[in-house]
Amino acid sequence: MNQKAETFPRRSERGSAGVKLLVVGVIVVLLANAGWQYIPVAYNAESFKQEMSTAVVQAIALPASHGTTTEIVKRKIIASAETHNVPVDFQLDVLEQNEAVTARVHYVQKVPVLPFGIYTYDYVFDYTAAPNGFLTER
Repeated sequence: MNQKAETFPRRSERGSAGVKLLVVGVIVVLLANAGWQYIPVAYNAESFKQEMSTAVVQAIALPASHGTTTEIVKRKIIASAETHNVPVDFQLDVLEQNEAVTARVHYVQKVPVLPFGIYTYDYVFDYTAAPNGFLTER
């Protein structure tokens, strides 16, 4: 029962592992590039949200000698926008209602997800910071 395994030359299957490796490599590089471009923008946006909330709470807690609460919030948010790479054309609305200050910032930032300008993602930031907790109770 000595059966010999027959091998047939399959020319159509030659090199398929290399092509698959190349395709997977390109996909991994594209995903890494997308993450490299998107993650800093999303991180800066989340940090900016935190700074906005902090500015609103601090404006309520500060005494009136530092200026009006809306001025304090505007100054702090504009300073924070520069450090968090927010586009210069952002919209800032600061409102004071019933001794509470709310700040709303809206901007759109373009993120080049795919290289060479193939696809650009519009990261839309629209956040309203309002104080919460014991400082709002008077």
